[in-house]
Amino acid sequence: MSAAASVLEDSSRFSRIDRWLFKLESFLNLAGGVVIFLLVFLATVNVLSRWLFSSPISGYVDWVEQAMAFIAFLGIAYTQRMGGHIRMDIVIGQFHGRTLWFTELLSTLLMLGVNLVLIYGSYLHFWRAYSIGDSSLDINLPTWPAKLVVTIALTILALRLVLQIWGYLRALVAGSSRPVGVPLIESAAEVAAKEAETVSGHD
Repeated sequence: MSAAASVLEDSSRFSRIDRWLFKLESFLNLAGGVVIFLLVFLATVNVLSRWLFSSPISGYVDWVEQAMAFIAFLGIAYTQRMGGHIRMDIVIGQFHGRTLWFTELLSTLLMLGVNLVLIYGSYLHFWRAYSIGDSSLDINLPTWPAKLVVTIALTILALRLVLQIWGYLRALVAGSSRPVGVPLIESAAEVAAKEAETVSGHD
């Protein structure tokens, strides 16, 4: 599984691009959180309406189905930047130096290849839904916005993966032990120390 990771920054052009993209990723992640909040609010209203007035919200299931794409995909690039996706750190964590960066480079290239295929497939699904006017079964919500957000989120993820490939290449060439712009695996002790600082309120 994935351990916590940190991302270093400096004044280089690479780091500035990383921070700019991170702002976009953070905004999309926040938007995903807002969708979750609205969905919880909708569920609460639906339950209360059913209980008090025996009249649930019309098309509730349709709204939930469309929201799932926003919840699942808007934070995907943010999670990649923070090193939060599930992976075999028990293996990767044993590598150091150029061996580690070469392994990370190969895995990121593989992820990019798979992601590009997913972008192509999700765009075809979006375009088909938009072209035929596909809609949900109950209240006829158009399905293309949810399908389009998948393509957009995966495209942002592709940009993040390209940037990380650049970062791992820089680390591989320079032999750096702590490169900027890529997630660095933290030990359990480092994670615990950061959590303790957060709880205690110290920066």
